[in-house]
This record gives sequence, structure tokens and C-alpha cells, in this order.
Amino acid sequence: MPMDLWALYGSTLKSRLFEEAVARLWYDGLISGEMHLGTGEEAIIAGVVTQLREGDAMALDHRGTAAMLMRGVEPVLILRELLGRPDGLCGGMGGHMHLFSRKHLAASSGIVGAEGPAAAGYGLSAQYLRPGAIAVAFFGDGAMNQGMLMESMNLASAWKLPVLFVCKDDGWAITTESVKVTGGDLVERVRAFGIPTADVDGCEVFEVWEAARSAIERARGGQGPSFLHARCIHLEGHFLGFPLAQGMSDTIREMPRTVLPLAQSVLTPGGAALRERVTGMKTFLGTVRSALNDPRRDPENDPVRRLRKALPSDPERLRGLEEQVEKEISRALESALGEMPS
Repeated sequence: MPMDLWALYGSTLKSRLFEEAVARLWYDGLISGEMHLGTGEEAIIAGVVTQLREGDAMALDHRGTAAMLMRGVEPVLILRELLGRPDGLCGGMGGHMHLFSRKHLAASSGIVGAEGPAAAGYGLSAQYLRPGAIAVAFFGDGAMNQGMLMESMNLASAWKLPVLFVCKDDGWAITTESVKVTGGDLVERVRAFGIPTADVDGCEVFEVWEAARSAIERARGGQGPSFLHARCIHLEGHFLGFPLAQGMSDTIREMPRTVLPLAQSVLTPGGAALRERVTGMKTFLGTVRSALNDPRRDPENDPVRRLRKALPSDPERLRGLEEQVEKEISRALESALGEMPS
């Protein structure tokens, strides 16, 4: 299967616009509970899912909407599910973390690491019922410290199950830097199971696509599982309204009104000791520096924007594709918000 940049861009753009629409619904109070978006993961998902075929299965984590969309699940059904409607994909009972589509052999779970056992089960059934089919497991770096995921990799290696394990590593386990709670190297850990690995830039769809192609061909050929370690950035933080991401934005917004009073306090006689005032100034400036260096602010860490820049120069085709995707998402949103069936 040759790589089609235009198709990949269409898939990533559709996912981005869809999740931006979901975010608006959430902020408007139409979707309840936490909302975990996959913005920033689009290149990883597209690089893998666009190479799947009928009979292949997907075990997804709590950020499953992009993979569902790219696999062909009707966006209106997903939107209605997120809205809690009985005519949603799962009758309005699953929400965004528990999306299921039997037709597409796709299931998501909010249980961290549960993608491993699900994918192993899919892979085992494929060996007996659908030779040549594979299973894909998508999970975050935090899941790599869950025992059931490690056990699944061990089993997949021992039984040569046709599974591609995909780790979407943003370096954070919710509010904790992964390196502070993870021993050793993730890629080396998987190699210890005898599983071939690849380490790629998850913002670069070309790298993901090529690594996934080799792994998928290997699985279809009965040679067992592979592991894809893809580094990425969650553009919205762990979930919508994420306090750490919000804090960064607030710091930058308040900087003009805060720096001058702090500087004046350092230069004004009296009050706290000069050392304490200077320390306070340094602390604040350090926080500002961290906010300015937040990787979410760097447009090069946006996989959709990066892929758009890599497309062959064809303004008319690009405009037509983007208008088509925008209209598709608008129609889906309008239909999902329509009247409930009687």
C-alpha cells in the first residue's frame, strides 16, 4: 500500500476538526464529565489506522475518537454518544472513554493498560478465525507501568500473536512526569520480550507510517508482534480544562501586570529583605520561562500543521479538500444536535 499524503492529511484534519467541535460542545456544557481529546496524536493514529483492512481489530484507550473516525465509524453516532443520547454509538451509555463498534472490531476502555489484553485476545482470535488479520493496541506511556500490559506483550511474544503495540508517549502520566515514575527505557523494556521495536517522532506521519508498515507486514506474515514507540505532545494537556495547561496560559496572560509591581518592590526600600524580594522575582520569571517554553506553544509540535506544510504545492486541491472536510464535520454536528427520535 503506497503512502497517500493527501488522504493522510484529510484523515488528520477530519480528526482535528471533529475534536475541536467536541471541545466546543464540552465548554458549552452539552457534554458532561471529563473529556480526553487526542489532539496532537493525529499523525500516530493516521500512520497506523489508514493501513488497516477489513478483519483487523483495534484496542483503544480513553482517547479513541480519532481512531474510530479514521476507521470509518459514523461521526454522528460518536457525537450522539458523547452527548449521552440513546441513539448514540453505544446507546449513550459509554461516553467518550468506552466507545465500541462491533462492525469495525474496535473497542476503547478507560482502564489504563487494558488495551494490551484486548489486543492479545483480538490477535489470538485472528490466528484461528481470520488468518492474515492483525490487532493494534493504542496506549499512553503511563500504561507501560501496568502489569496487564506487560503480561500481554509477553503472551503475544510467546504465542507470536499478530499484534502491533503502539505507545503514544507524551512524557506525562496525567500530572506526573513519566521519567520520575518509570524505571529504565521503555523501548529496551519491550525488547526484553523479544519483540522488535521502532522509536519514531509521533508528530511526523512519514516516520509513523513507514514503521507501522513494516510491523503490520510482519504481523500479517505470522512473525509475531511489534512495538512502536511514538513521541508526541497532547495539545490540550491530559484533558480539557487541564489545570497545568491552564496555569501556563494564565501565567503568560498575567505577566505584563505582574512584572512591573515585582520589579518596583525589588527597588523600593523597606518591606521584606532584599534577598527575599529578589528570590520572589526569580521564581516568577522562572515560571514565565517555563510557560513560554511549553511545547504546546510550538507550531512544529502540531502534527496536522506539519503534514499540511509537507503536501505538494496545489492550492486549489488543498482548498477543496479542507472545505470538504469542514462541511462534513459541520453536517455531522448539525445532525447530532437535531431532535431526538420519537
